Amino acid sequence: MSLSHQRVTQRTLQRLLLKRFGMAVVTYALTALLCWIAVFNDLFRASIATTLLLTGLAILTQSTFLGLFLSGQNLRFRDPSLTEAQVLVALAWLTVLLGMFANGRGALLVFYVLILLFGVFQLPPKVFARCAVIAFFGFAGLNLYEAYRYPLADPGQAILQVCVLGGVMLWMSLFASYVQAMRQRMRQRRFALQAHRDTLRGMMRQLEDLAATDELTGLFNRRHFLRFAKGELKNLRADSQHGLALIDLDHFKRVNDVHGHAAGDRVLQTFATVAQACLRDGDIIARYGGEEFVLLLPNTQPDRFTACCERLREAFNQAEPLGIKVDTLSLSIGMTLLTMHDDLDEALQRADQALYRAKRNGRNRCAAAWEDIDA
Repeated sequence: MSLSHQRVTQRTLQRLLLKRFGMAVVTYALTALLCWIAVFNDLFRASIATTLLLTGLAILTQSTFLGLFLSGQNLRFRDPSLTEAQVLVALAWLTVLLGMFANGRGALLVFYVLILLFGVFQLPPKVFARCAVIAFFGFAGLNLYEAYRYPLADPGQAILQVCVLGGVMLWMSLFASYVQAMRQRMRQRRFALQAHRDTLRGMMRQLEDLAATDELTGLFNRRHFLRFAKGELKNLRADSQHGLALIDLDHFKRVNDVHGHAAGDRVLQTFATVAQACLRDGDIIARYGGEEFVLLLPNTQPDRFTACCERLREAFNQAEPLGIKVDTLSLSIGMTLLTMHDDLDEALQRADQALYRAKRNGRNRCAAAWEDIDA
């Protein structure tokens, strides 16, 4: 992964984590509002000064988390979301607040569920269960401490609240485990789907290569060449020109008749090897049909195009197919130039006429269509 891509990913992650943290802050604000309502309705045991102190400490803890997110220090932790730490801090605050309530404590038990909901999709099942156990024993310990200090006003209600919270925590632990198992299966299916997609892409590329390649020579086939040449011609600028040539292997029928078709195939493969060695990366050579090939040189000049074709002709003339002994190999080339607004079929016809003239003049030579124009 590149450094720039990694930075973009980190920024995206940080924005997501800040949104989740904002939801937690809203929950804190709602809890604080309820506490102040309880204060003004004499349901809160603490004084206004104590309530202000607790509110300030809660703001301080959340400011600490906010500072970690804004500075990027959270990325140094194994869990950049700091979910477990936020959940444990929130559970501690809720337990402290519940200890301040004389009545109406049961109405605030729902906040245990709200707090743990933040960890359902993020915390591993064991960590979530640990947080649920801490929440349960925190609330149960609060009730035991109060029962030790002084008789409870309604012991049955306290026992019921502890039991309800224990059942809810157990259910949420099982639900979190189920959610994590579902996420794991979805992740595995996504990876499997990605693997199948990559395999399918590879197979599609192989099919495209097979559809565009001549099986014997490994060069492009006629259909692919025509499609490519039309695209190059369409994008041709007014100040540029392409070289187009038709190449025919001389006396190829004689090679098949004397040495057999296997020898003819070896000659075709020899030409393909020679052509690929002589041409540039951007040059296109394709098997046009039988022993005929077609060549396209983008952005060239007549003298450079002629030199390239002569170099190819001389290299093939000196080639020796492996495994067979054939008389001197030769080829004939008909050349033309493609310009803007030219027609590919007409250009191929010009190259074919130049090729016919090269063969008529004794073969093993190059002939250019523009020579007729100059004449």
